[in-house]
Amino acid sequence: MLCVKFAQNYFTMTKKQRFQNIIAWFEENRPVAETELLYKDAYSLLVAVILSAQCTDKRVNMVTPKLLNDYPAPEALAASTPEVIFEYIRSVSYPNNKAKHLVGMAQKLIRDFGGEVPDEVDKLVTLPGVGRKTANVIASVVFNKPAMAVDTHVFRVSERLGLTTNSKSPLETERELVKHIPDELIPKAHHWLILHGRYVCLARKPKCEECGLKQWCRYFEKNNLPKK
Repeated sequence: MLCVKFAQNYFTMTKKQRFQNIIAWFEENRPVAETELLYKDAYSLLVAVILSAQCTDKRVNMVTPKLLNDYPAPEALAASTPEVIFEYIRSVSYPNNKAKHLVGMAQKLIRDFGGEVPDEVDKLVTLPGVGRKTANVIASVVFNKPAMAVDTHVFRVSERLGLTTNSKSPLETERELVKHIPDELIPKAHHWLILHGRYVCLARKPKCEECGLKQWCRYFEKNNLPKK
């Protein structure tokens, strides 16, 4: 009976229904979904997200307390040098580049934005070390805007579930997700997908049997249904 149910889903489910079912499951089973980065304000989150590129949140959370204690505001960071900041962050990935980005980011915040982190994606991406993904994280987490940040987890999970189809880029994935997810849920949906990818839908060995989304998942259907 289970295989028949999955087969029916596979051949009859529309994308709209897939989104609705997956969102409903997350709302019921993951009502709280937040970033695992430690932060207290827009500036501290911006520092943490810049450091998190190709690095684990756990590692970043080991580095930021000392860094932000000594550089609690953009003014202090802007007055430092990449060489000094490097010593704080040497254990993260690409510390040389990130040290330069952090100092440059702080200097531009002071010069162009009065020391305040802007709440618009178009302005955020002008900061050194801030790409569209980072900008969307800040806009979503701090300012609760309907911005969908697409990292490797979101990109992978969206494609496996069938929320996107043969997406060629993070921007393409972002546009498809925001088209189908209600604006008020987008900030939370970003974390739903990240955390699901981090702990369940793993890159090399997804935990399909314990996944609550498998009855709507294209990847599960493809790999567990008898060949038609």
